Amino acid sequence: MDAIPETESRRALGELIEVLREADERWISPEWNLHTEDDAVEAHRALMHYLQWGLVGLFERDPSAPRFQRLVAPSRKLLGDNPDTVYFEAPVSADFTYRVRGETKGADYLSITVESSVGWGSMDNQVLGVLNDSTLDVDADGRFEIMVGGEPQQRNWLELPPDQGAIIFRHYFEDTTHAATDPDRVPAMDIEVIDGTPPPRPSDATVSAGIRRIAAMVRELTVDRPPMAQGEPRSWVSLVPNEFPPPGLPGDLGLAATDAAYALAPFVVGPDEALVIRGRWPRCRYANVSLWNRHLQSLDYANRSISLNRAQMVADAEGRFTAVIAHTDPGTPNWLDTEGRPFGIAFWRFMLPEGDIETPQAELVPLDEVPNRV
Repeated sequence: MDAIPETESRRALGELIEVLREADERWISPEWNLHTEDDAVEAHRALMHYLQWGLVGLFERDPSAPRFQRLVAPSRKLLGDNPDTVYFEAPVSADFTYRVRGETKGADYLSITVESSVGWGSMDNQVLGVLNDSTLDVDADGRFEIMVGGEPQQRNWLELPPDQGAIIFRHYFEDTTHAATDPDRVPAMDIEVIDGTPPPRPSDATVSAGIRRIAAMVRELTVDRPPMAQGEPRSWVSLVPNEFPPPGLPGDLGLAATDAAYALAPFVVGPDEALVIRGRWPRCRYANVSLWNRHLQSLDYANRSISLNRAQMVADAEGRFTAVIAHTDPGTPNWLDTEGRPFGIAFWRFMLPEGDIETPQAELVPLDEVPNRV
């Protein structure tokens, strides 16, 4: 039997396999501050989630025939997902003009961004255009239509990047249940190319390019990304465990909602300890705090209390609250479940905040003293 000729797709597949091997050997190692069996297992799970998104969102990715894909889900987490948000993403190019139809689905806040394409998953991407529901014309049923690219329009229009990029929709729901687990909260979204023609059938060139997009994304999120605590952090990122920084704007951070304020800090909690957090919700459209692992993946919001928004948090009339990060239920309101992890990340979001935001204050206390501290 004759051998199959060498193809570019086979070479590309070999490159992807090599990236996965390098991630396993280097990224999942003490070089990236991973030392234990649990560290390795969690990193392998994150790697599979990256690969899953690559296969779903990047492999057959064509701005001449785009499709919206749900970026994250309860079983696919990356880049700081939020249990209260439904994310959609699609590729776009300056070579085309697009019509997008969608619905708010009753979201408390809707953000739409167009980003450059330095690299998919890169925090160096640039947000080039922004719309939110306060600058978007929506009909009485919550439906809307926007144009992306083409001739500028006064309303419901976004400019395209100079080459290729992505359009990202973020629907935030401030409910007592998490929208990311509720199929009834998933909006209908559609994108079409104006005067487009069907793309050619898959070829060696398109298949190999798709495989290389996956490999580039996996590399970007693993061996090309420096270990935590290296480099100069942003003002709203704390490197000190259990100490939150003042919330701040994301600035030029790629893959961020530009009209939000954020605050992030690592938490370290012993087996018989709890982190008691006191704060006050600001005036804003949406707010929450959620727990992530070191790979910026939310913990298990489908089955545990790892995230609290204002509808879920017990607070007083002025919005003041006390929350508790602990391994077991302390028997007080506003428990954030660590899943038994001694280390993780607590992340705050405040969408369209008004005025100053109080910095949350945290105190590490013995677990049995929590009822006296709340």
